Amino acid sequence: MGAWVIHEHPDVAKWLEGLTGTTAVTVAAALDRLAEDGPALGRPTVDSIKGSRHHNMKELRARTVRILFVFDPRRAAILLVAGDKRGEWERWYKASIPLADDRYDEWLTMLDEGKAKGAR
Repeated sequence: MGAWVIHEHPDVAKWLEGLTGTTAVTVAAALDRLAEDGPALGRPTVDSIKGSRHHNMKELRARTVRILFVFDPRRAAILLVAGDKRGEWERWYKASIPLADDRYDEWLTMLDEGKAKGAR
């Protein structure tokens, strides 16, 4: 792992634990690149998200898997929502972006209260 800290929402951690085979390997490699390069990591592995309340919302891409994340004020990557878009290209975003926004709002509140945990 690189120098960038990665935190996972508990639902993302659980989802990642369920991955197997080449999907698990591909996602792990993308997460390793995120940890190595941080905010400098760009396309095709990372892209910006449109329609989020948070201007810094990004997606980590590994085949059809997407992980919505942001870099928080401490410059740690926060993995907010994960899933496989296969067959649900547009619907996945409509459900996942608002959820990621809400989870990031919760994370920011925990940061303000000094309760944020969950380093990867």
